[in-house]
Amino acid sequence: MLKGIPDLLTPDMLKILAEMGHGDTLVIGDCNFPAASIAECGGGRNPRCDGHRATEVLDAVLQLLPLDSFADHPVTIMNKPGGQEDLPTPVWNEFTDIVGKYDDRGARAVQFADRFAFYDLARKAYAVVSTTEHAYYACIILQKGCL
Repeated sequence: MLKGIPDLLTPDMLKILAEMGHGDTLVIGDCNFPAASIAECGGGRNPRCDGHRATEVLDAVLQLLPLDSFADHPVTIMNKPGGQEDLPTPVWNEFTDIVGKYDDRGARAVQFADRFAFYDLARKAYAVVSTTEHAYYACIILQKGCL
């Protein structure tokens, strides 16, 4: 056991976070995200956080992972496609609030990418984390910064 490490971060997750370098990205996907197949494009790292929401994983990860201060938007959220503008996505506010706890830029650090652009970014990620998040469009990419 280690002090100060969120319980939901497995040894595999801790190893991945430690291995990541400046500019590497980490995807946190909801239960509908094709995490395993997307992860295969970037090296096959697909740690699972079953039983946890994407917001819980985001909060745990950001306790340890610095966001890239050189990037205008080190956080990318998957946007809704056309025709679903009225679909509620309260998880986006939760994501932004959590980012604001760990990065002074708050919502300014966040950008949105449409589904297929998000998939393209995700294919380049160092790792893709699977969660059991059921909220719509609850997928997020984090770009690691420096200490």
